[in-house]
Amino acid sequence: MLRDLRYRLEYAALRLLVALVRLMPLDTAGNISAWAWQKIAPRNRRHKRALANLAIAFPEKTPAEREAIALAMWGNLGRVMAETMQIDRLISEPGRIEIASQKVFARYKDKLGPAIGVSLHMGNWELAIWPLTIAGANPAAVYRTVKNPYVDAFLRRQRADLYPGGLLGKGKVDGGIQEGQKTARQIMDFVRRGGRLGLVCDLYDKYGMPVPFFGKLAPSVVIPAMIARRVGARIWLARCLRIDNQCRFTIVLKELKVPRTASQADDVKWITTEMQKEFEAWIREAPEQWMWSNRRWS
Repeated sequence: MLRDLRYRLEYAALRLLVALVRLMPLDTAGNISAWAWQKIAPRNRRHKRALANLAIAFPEKTPAEREAIALAMWGNLGRVMAETMQIDRLISEPGRIEIASQKVFARYKDKLGPAIGVSLHMGNWELAIWPLTIAGANPAAVYRTVKNPYVDAFLRRQRADLYPGGLLGKGKVDGGIQEGQKTARQIMDFVRRGGRLGLVCDLYDKYGMPVPFFGKLAPSVVIPAMIARRVGARIWLARCLRIDNQCRFTIVLKELKVPRTASQADDVKWITTEMQKEFEAWIREAPEQWMWSNRRWS
């Protein structure tokens, strides 16, 4: 009873915040949220983690340069938070999202078959699925369920147009072994039946495969590689890049060829390594747009 009351109060507070944000134009809400995050977030312990990660990735940069990147990152995350509350408005204005890789998009949009879209926490990463959505591929995605059922249902409704295939929230890709296996089986069945799935795969995975990332081994998610290798699915790598601190984005696509040699283990390792290699290259181009505050190395 008390728990349900707390959940309802949390949900009411969220709806009030969303209502306030939606009173403002997209860019105005984003600018205000970015300013607030840049003032508050550096006081949080995650700021120290971001600086520590930046020191690993960019030892050649000065502390002041790494501090500037971290501060810009918080501004981007502030904008993402405001955009999340108006995601329906954002995608209803197609001029805000440009697909830069038109050759890749045009080549496969009408003959995708089973596909896995893999992205990283960059720009507004949820929009990385957009090419699959507008191609009519009916994509789904794996997401972390929220403990509050009212908030969870609300967030799912907010993303319905972005992920018309639904959100798969049972288990976590980076959770324990049993949770990971459960999630892998669920999404493997989905892709095997011809589904198109979106995954964000740049976080630390305790049970993942250590592959190089900025010159240091980082335990990485292998589920996309395992599924694609086993069921014959394509892998699309996607990066969503914010343009000039605005609520405008460009999406870069790259197809990652899936090897099928006599050794499945070698193929999975190659795919996972290549994924992280591409992520690193993309991050180096715009480090201020990647989420450095997350755990990445052990």
